[in-house]
Amino acid sequence: MDLKRLLSYVRKAVDDYSLIDEGDCIAVGISGGKDSLSLLYALNSLKRFYPSHFDIKAVTVDLGFGNLNLEPIRSLCDFLNVEYTIIHTEIAKIVFDERKETNPCSLCAKMRKGALNEAVKKMGCNKVAYAHHKDDVIETMLLSLIYEGRFHTFAPKTYLDRTDLTVIRPLLYVKEADVIGFVNKMNLPVCKSPCPADGFTRREYVKNILRDLERDNHGTSERMFTAIINSEIKGWNKDK
Repeated sequence: MDLKRLLSYVRKAVDDYSLIDEGDCIAVGISGGKDSLSLLYALNSLKRFYPSHFDIKAVTVDLGFGNLNLEPIRSLCDFLNVEYTIIHTEIAKIVFDERKETNPCSLCAKMRKGALNEAVKKMGCNKVAYAHHKDDVIETMLLSLIYEGRFHTFAPKTYLDRTDLTVIRPLLYVKEADVIGFVNKMNLPVCKSPCPADGFTRREYVKNILRDLERDNHGTSERMFTAIINSEIKGWNKDK
């Protein structure tokens, strides 16, 4: 996928759900993975012509595994002329060494989001952009069905009243396969996750289920996404 096509998906999401307003300062959460780097590139390109003027800043929460090389990402941000901040934490030590969590993802995500929100407030941002794509939307819905017994997924836009921040997800119309294509085409500096739980999570389990369903019943994922769009899940009613 080329940049023009990526921007068309991002622009549609931004317009459909009013994700960006005049004067926004948006922090783009950078994990180092393919999704967040694609989002950074897309938003940096969008701001050049989008009717509402906005600014972006990149921020990474370093979990403290000690083997994450972020210099290629810093170089990319320099190339894009985007301010880049790294927040150093000891989340990995707390989750894996001290707490020895058997299901570490929940606590890690909670602590990571807390560190990120605190940092972006100090940076003067009013919004945070997460790089969740279409597959993430569907997988989260299935996770909720299987483990919580409800039809639910995250919204395109969420206001966090405790921090006065708004979370936006501009990649919600983009398939993971297209993200991979974009990263390869642009040769973006993807950093492999240092987390020992990577690839062994409930989300990975659900991802494999979806892959099998799609193989046996082509179009399953798109039909699930359509069901989400047409549902009564809070936040999925398109702004007119």
